[in-house]
Amino acid sequence: MKQFVDRQQEMETLQSEYERNGSALVVLYGRRRVGKTTLISEFIRDKNALFFLASEESEAQNRAAFKEKAAEFIDSDLLRNADVKSWDVIFKSIMDAKHDSKPVIVLDEFQYLGKAEPAFPSIFQRIWEEILKKQSVMVILCGSLISMMESQTLAYGSPLYGRRTAQIRLKQIPFAYYHEFFPGKTRRELIELYSVTGGVPKYIELFSESGDIYRAIQKCVLNRSGYLYDEPHFLLQQEVSEVGSYFSIIKAIAAGNHKLSSIASVLEVKSTNLTKYLKTLMDLDILERRVPVTEENPEKSKRGLYKIKDNYLRFWFAFIYPNMSFIESGHSGIVMDKIRKGLTTSHIGFVYEDICEERMWELNVNNTWPFQFSKLGGYWDAKNEIDIAALDPEGKNLILGECKYWKEPVGLNVLHALEAKAGDVAWERDRRKVWYVLFSISGFSDELRNHAATRDDLLLIDDGGR
Repeated sequence: MKQFVDRQQEMETLQSEYERNGSALVVLYGRRRVGKTTLISEFIRDKNALFFLASEESEAQNRAAFKEKAAEFIDSDLLRNADVKSWDVIFKSIMDAKHDSKPVIVLDEFQYLGKAEPAFPSIFQRIWEEILKKQSVMVILCGSLISMMESQTLAYGSPLYGRRTAQIRLKQIPFAYYHEFFPGKTRRELIELYSVTGGVPKYIELFSESGDIYRAIQKCVLNRSGYLYDEPHFLLQQEVSEVGSYFSIIKAIAAGNHKLSSIASVLEVKSTNLTKYLKTLMDLDILERRVPVTEENPEKSKRGLYKIKDNYLRFWFAFIYPNMSFIESGHSGIVMDKIRKGLTTSHIGFVYEDICEERMWELNVNNTWPFQFSKLGGYWDAKNEIDIAALDPEGKNLILGECKYWKEPVGLNVLHALEAKAGDVAWERDRRKVWYVLFSISGFSDELRNHAATRDDLLLIDDGGR
């Protein structure tokens, strides 16, 4: 498997900061397993770099470990043998040493330093101002606890607020790059793999060694000794205190309850009691609140739906969490049967809509239409749901589309149903031009293809042929 894929923009940002005259302070953060350390390792490969991985030990133990790393970095027996009681001495020793090129200092899992000693962000602020800021040096503060990294380095109340010269929140790798991880796989196979691994490099690495999607799930997820089996617990317990409450909410959404009122009903609580939890899950990039793309005031819209953004969590809460008793009692075969029966209809079909949205942006920048839309999402009202809806408010253009992850080719009936739904979309009803796009993993009927050849407002995307 190709190890380093995408990340071009992030590498350019890091390189630009490195080439900056004087000092640079970069905050790099993102969820676990998303590839932060791999990105940094690639970046510092040819540079004069000190890489320090903080641990959950005490501040004194971390300081002693950092002193050893620093002494090795500048090859100083004096520092190596010194009894150092402050971080300032170590950083001053690094900057007083002679460097042939700009030094890069990486503090990975930075949040653990602040966890062990709440005053550490203030300590580091002083070090930055007094020792580092006026020197030719690049410092990267990297962390995987999103809430803690934000409070310690980015929040207005943080001592380090306003000191950074750049920040990077590393996200999952988009589906568009999956063919680089899995050369030779069909597009259908790539979609299946993405539907579970969700662009997280560590998951991709595991699945790349395990054959098809079902063998990979059996080996990597249903294996009680593998870390993916209990990964969501691990991810959430680091970020929040009431893991059970958050699990209940995510499980309710994974079961198909997307409205605030229906989530509250399933959990038998008041809707107002859920607001805090939902906001935290959105801040952690686990959930998103979506509204019809035509809504003018999204924040105030009563049509908001909550959706799990993370593909692996969506899969785990739909198939693993509700069936853990089977797995724990040694009957994972029952769970595997449920996954084989429901994966395509209950999971991959919805992930495919996200992939089609990603593709819509590609089509947009490639001038597929005689205009460019500025808003993209879905549309729904009391009786209809449309997978793809894109708006070009200036030119009064509306694109509507459906995404079909079916075994059979899509026929003319799907287009007719979409055209009927279009009549119920109120946006610019009397002044707009409507365009249609259909995505299909299994191609299209000859009848629909022949019909599309007579129209300039209909685009067919055959995903089975890529």
